[in-house]
Amino acid sequence: MVKSIDIAKVAFLLVLFVSTTRAQSIFDVTKDGAKANGPDINAALMSTWKKACASAMPSKVLIPKGIFSLSPVTLEGPCKAPIEVQVQGTLKALSGATKTTEDGGWVTFQQIEGFTLSGGGIFDGQGGSSWGACGNDYCKQLPINMRFDFITNGLVQDVTSLNSKQFHVNVLGCKNFSFRRFTVTAPGDSKNTDGIHIGRSSGIEIIDSKIGTGDDCISIGGGAQNVSITKVTCGPGHGISVGSLGQYEKEEPVVGITVKGCTLTNTDNGMRIKTWPASYAGSASNMHFEDVTMVNVSNPIIIDQSYCPHNDCNAKLPSRVKINNVSFKNIRGTSATPVAVKLDCSSGSPCQGVELDNIDLKYIGKEGSITSECSNVRPKTIGVQSALACGSPTAAHTGKA
Repeated sequence: MVKSIDIAKVAFLLVLFVSTTRAQSIFDVTKDGAKANGPDINAALMSTWKKACASAMPSKVLIPKGIFSLSPVTLEGPCKAPIEVQVQGTLKALSGATKTTEDGGWVTFQQIEGFTLSGGGIFDGQGGSSWGACGNDYCKQLPINMRFDFITNGLVQDVTSLNSKQFHVNVLGCKNFSFRRFTVTAPGDSKNTDGIHIGRSSGIEIIDSKIGTGDDCISIGGGAQNVSITKVTCGPGHGISVGSLGQYEKEEPVVGITVKGCTLTNTDNGMRIKTWPASYAGSASNMHFEDVTMVNVSNPIIIDQSYCPHNDCNAKLPSRVKINNVSFKNIRGTSATPVAVKLDCSSGSPCQGVELDNIDLKYIGKEGSITSECSNVRPKTIGVQSALACGSPTAAHTGKA
């Protein structure tokens, strides 16, 4: 399995190298009528995209420096050769508008093989006036800044998503897709603005990126496989989350999640796995969190199999999502709450293969001493202070297995 993944990554990098070093046909949106500080460039961008996508040699769609207004648009393949969209300027969504593409996005890229988004530009969703429109409800009708649907061999680098009205990025049905030096920026009170959400995709990498938003910095949904998150800084936000899982029937398993070398600052959670009670059957396995630094983080390490944010589910029935083979290694820093480790596993399907290794967390508040709360799990502990070991006499735990 590992060899096949490595081969796929080498092939992916080779495709990108060839497509970026060979001569490219450059298609500038201003040649099709787009004007900075002018009217909506939707028609111009669509025209430019169609010509670039039809090119038999690698092509580049160029959006130069300047501020360009853009209504919801879908840039769709398949294209005849690898294609790059280079955004040097700022794309601005229409202020206050809730219109979306057919799949719920503002800018959607889909059905493309060999795709790059680059240029140092900004996708400004202008979401400030929209975040409070739905109260505590999930605002499905608000546009997602960027959707990447069914893309194979893709790269997003040196691009910023700013103030999305809903999720900043949604990744669906993609294979071998990387984010490098990607920035997400929104205030901590912006609702439902997950930084990057990944579902039913494999071979996803997020590297050297900075995410600050009002919801999960990164959220991993059903069907995500072989996801690697490395050197990401997160905050503000709700942390790095697997889930929530179990809400939908026939949800595909989550397998192979690696989070390494990340820093979380002032987030509501650290590394979190969450599943619904009274859920459909499902599974999440082979998830490893390593070399992570916490700075004033609430709930630094948390498995929550009773996740029910609005109390609109039957919490008396256990989750049916099976969690297996999970490790937290070399986790250090400060906790904003006394319960620095909380492993609340399902009574109907207890967690298995959970390991805590070299956990060094300090509580910086004044509400008692640092502790752990664990149920329906007996984690293996190595180099963990007794209060966080979930099995020591000083830890708060039920010890059910």
